[in-house]
Amino acid sequence: MKLRTAVLLAATALASTAVLQGRNMNAQEQPPKPPIARKNPKTTQIHGYTVTDDYAWLADKTKTDKDVLAYLKAEDDYAKAMMKPTEGFQEALYKEMLGRIKETDENVPYKKGDYFYYTRTEQGKQYPIYCRKKGGLTAPEEVTIDMNEMAKGHEYFSIGAYNISEDGNLLAFSTDTTGFRQYNLFVKDLRTGKISDKLAERVVSVSWANDNKTLVYTQEEATTKRPHKVFRTLLGSGKDELLYEEKDELYRVYSGKTRSKGYIVLYVASATTSEMRYLSADQPAGDLKLMLPRREGHEYYLDHIGQTFYIRTNDKGKMFRLVTAPVSDPQVANWKEIIPYRKEVMMEDVDCYADHFVAVERENGLTKFNFHDLKSGKSHYLEFPEPVYVANVGQNAEFNTTSFRFNYESFITPGSVFDYDVKTRQRELKKQQPVLGGYDPKLYESKRIHATAADGTKIGISLVYKKDLKLDGKRPLVMEGYGSYGIPNDVDFSSNRLSLLDRGVIYAATHIRGGGDLGKEWHDQGKMMVKKNTFTDFIACGEHLVREKYTSSDRLIITGGSAGGLLMGAVTNMRPDLFKAVVSYVPFVDVMNTMLDASLPLTVGEYLEWGNPNEKAAYDYMRSYSPYENLEKKAYPTMLVRTSLNDSQVMYWEPAKYVARLRSLKTDNNLLLFKIKLEPGGHGGASGRYDRLKDTAFDYAFILGQFGVGK
Repeated sequence: MKLRTAVLLAATALASTAVLQGRNMNAQEQPPKPPIARKNPKTTQIHGYTVTDDYAWLADKTKTDKDVLAYLKAEDDYAKAMMKPTEGFQEALYKEMLGRIKETDENVPYKKGDYFYYTRTEQGKQYPIYCRKKGGLTAPEEVTIDMNEMAKGHEYFSIGAYNISEDGNLLAFSTDTTGFRQYNLFVKDLRTGKISDKLAERVVSVSWANDNKTLVYTQEEATTKRPHKVFRTLLGSGKDELLYEEKDELYRVYSGKTRSKGYIVLYVASATTSEMRYLSADQPAGDLKLMLPRREGHEYYLDHIGQTFYIRTNDKGKMFRLVTAPVSDPQVANWKEIIPYRKEVMMEDVDCYADHFVAVERENGLTKFNFHDLKSGKSHYLEFPEPVYVANVGQNAEFNTTSFRFNYESFITPGSVFDYDVKTRQRELKKQQPVLGGYDPKLYESKRIHATAADGTKIGISLVYKKDLKLDGKRPLVMEGYGSYGIPNDVDFSSNRLSLLDRGVIYAATHIRGGGDLGKEWHDQGKMMVKKNTFTDFIACGEHLVREKYTSSDRLIITGGSAGGLLMGAVTNMRPDLFKAVVSYVPFVDVMNTMLDASLPLTVGEYLEWGNPNEKAAYDYMRSYSPYENLEKKAYPTMLVRTSLNDSQVMYWEPAKYVARLRSLKTDNNLLLFKIKLEPGGHGGASGRYDRLKDTAFDYAFILGQFGVGK
């Protein structure tokens, strides 16, 4: 511990292996000095605390303010300058990763009505092209949207909704050109190619009625971005009728349509409670019906077959059960249990078809498909070949079918699309994503191990690495985590990641509490007033990997984004000695100031995830782990922090304030880089695939440089 701290304190930015790999500086060259943000103390009083924030001005001013932009640009310029010695390595990594990608490619078409729909990419073009063929795969291609053409003149371009009318003639789609995730709605006549004027703004979801001319869409508030209004519009009428408005700030509204084409459903939900309202898709001018009034803590979701609603409900337990109810009278008294609540099995979803339904379950952290035949009443599971994998429901637009499409991948198996016949129980591989350059999965190994948290809870860690692993503590290791909102940390395949694995890096995904890896209970054990379990679980994973000699603390780099960036900030404050370096993406690190501002996107709805800091007990607890408030004078690991100026989920000022304060407090000379996408970009960074790949090359050059690798 003391030795490593001494090494950290002795290190200088000039000598850091992270950025100087591949170029020797002569004696005259001096590295640029890091930017120093000005201090402008702002003092507030809350719950008996006197809080002074030296960098509040970064949030109080607008993102177009010249002082804000000057500071952000200075930080970005500094990061570029410090990484300049790695530009050759970045380019080599970019070409290496690009060389594994089949640039001209297309995905597996799916059938909807008379057409087969798919997207394809072309070499040299940033965006996919949306296409379809009528009647069969040998028919002439029809381009519905060429994103590359629509993106001309925009530095950022994203498609949100993409919804075809039942007769196949009209396409409702939405676009965002800033990265702020505020989408404008348009309709394209696929017979003529004509695109309408903007029909609505800030559109979140859209559904077609069966008359092929009525649209139901949800709209978000301009400032908080909470989806709160639902409109019904008859194309050509020029009138948008307010169908529903949700005034409780804890709740959000989304629209969807059942695969049966029977109903347009409004999903009205908070983080802990839901309420379903539905409208006949055949009679879209009719009345909106309420299935069951909301009751705090009760979540339920519906699907539809014939004269029956299928309802996934947590009324008997947090892991959910499945019941049915007659469409004519779906009150609770008429519910009939189909699949009971099981303590160890999370029922994540139910997919309904004409003759069967599929329950999507999660057990021991792994997804399972439970098929139920409606005629025989029999059920069966689909088996998967690997001990650690991720499977999810694919594009299944048809209701009358025995074919079920699912996606499968693992740390070692590239993304694969299968069609499974629920009658014959035969599966057909439709496509496995090509990995060019001679990828051999036999060269790699994946497994799941477990660390033990302080309270005795076993925490899963999924590992992937190149074979012939020797447990001597010398292997570099990248450990990532998330642990919030009940979202599982699944083990996906990444051809880009091979650039790490092939250079000897072990990659570890942690399955910490607060995520959904083991269901709702796992989520509940890492949120609100027990949120610190998320952070201590992650630390326990790092300690376990060091103790078992998978790596050592001077070879361990951690990474996470958004709520995973909060994780990075919290664990770095708690155990800075455990980690060599940190890569933090769009990090939610200014927890208190954000959660005290109800006008910001996400804030009020997330009182149920983090707590409401207007209540003193919650404030005290949240303040005890908030990364910004808990920075102090001590040595910190090397860090790369990334954000986008137009991020709507975590505002740019959170990482900006964090970096500014960290610079003023840290006692080491380790690198602290702050990379800001000042051009249009969002929570996920750039929108174009080549731009995203260049960003990854930058990050990998930073990571590998920390491991002393520069080629």
